[in-house]
Amino acid sequence: MQISRKIAGFLLALAAFMIFEWVNLGFNLADGHATSFYVVHGILVAVNIALAIVLAVIGLRGLRGSGGLRGRAQGAKRPPV
Repeated sequence: MQISRKIAGFLLALAAFMIFEWVNLGFNLADGHATSFYVVHGILVAVNIALAIVLAVIGLRGLRGSGGLRGRAQGAKRPPV
């Protein structure tokens, strides 16, 4: 399955935003909460960063598959739609 360059770019932008947002949240957690608060938010941060990495990989593969990064530079033709 091949995705368009717009979708691939959107996935990469979304992944970058997710990583920025959740890492920022992780650093900004205030002191004084119960341990369970930090455990839950730590799990949320880890899961969302993992999802962002998956989205980034899909976006990069989409760009490569559509000829966005390497294919056009090497003269590859687009497959018919």
